[in-house]
Amino acid sequence: MSFNSTSKIRFLEYLNLILPYFTNDFYTLAFMKYLHNIGAYFIMIKDIFRKPTKWSVMKTLILKDIDDLIIGSLGIVAFIAFFVGGVVAIQTSLNINNPLIPKYLVGFATRQSIILEFAPTFISIIMAGKVGSFITSSIGTMRVTEQIDALEVMGINAINYLVFPKFIALTLYPFIISIAMFLGVLGGMAACVYGGYGTLEDYVEGIQTDFIPFHITYAFIKTFVFAFILATVPSFYGYFMKGGALEVGKASTTSFVWTSVMIILLNFLLTSLLLG
Repeated sequence: MSFNSTSKIRFLEYLNLILPYFTNDFYTLAFMKYLHNIGAYFIMIKDIFRKPTKWSVMKTLILKDIDDLIIGSLGIVAFIAFFVGGVVAIQTSLNINNPLIPKYLVGFATRQSIILEFAPTFISIIMAGKVGSFITSSIGTMRVTEQIDALEVMGINAINYLVFPKFIALTLYPFIISIAMFLGVLGGMAACVYGGYGTLEDYVEGIQTDFIPFHITYAFIKTFVFAFILATVPSFYGYFMKGGALEVGKASTTSFVWTSVMIILLNFLLTSLLLG
């Protein structure tokens, strides 16, 4: 027997009501709540690909989400990446006091820092605040104003209608990360050369020294995983929220926290698997 989204929400609410009768222990209740959220999250992921919305409607939703989530994020990502690259280059140069250490190390350290961690991981955490909060608040507002209930009454799979376009739009997320990588290295070069911390030749030599192509592959593998988290975790907290306008703000904060936690944990696991 299959349940629609409204029935699932009522069932999950029923579980929340009966759980206190089984135990009064705070930690057990918290653990059960986490298990409940994990189960609901994976049910939502399954429902994303069930009963798809017709393509003529979905195409418009995807293009709108690409504009909101990808194009709308280019400015802040470019600004942060350029100046953080400059800061990494300056700090690396200032901490090289030994004349035996080659000057090209500035370019090498900047390249490694930007490609391996800053661009894929820390930009994703920044995007969890910008994109994640936007997704949670937009879907949460639809829940509060009963627009999601109206979709379900019309026989539309609301999860597919709301979440799938965001999932497809964020498959272009590696495009943002590639721009962040380029601008981070460029910002490091500008700070190094125009700040008098080194020469252009030394910086370029450092960028080219001991370059491992798999590091780019590793960065983009992480990026695709983080894109999936950015699309689904904020959507989960927006879709299953209850309450009014105040709860929309709380759900946005919670989604940012848990999206960041998931990104950090998956970053550790992927680094251990791919580079360990």
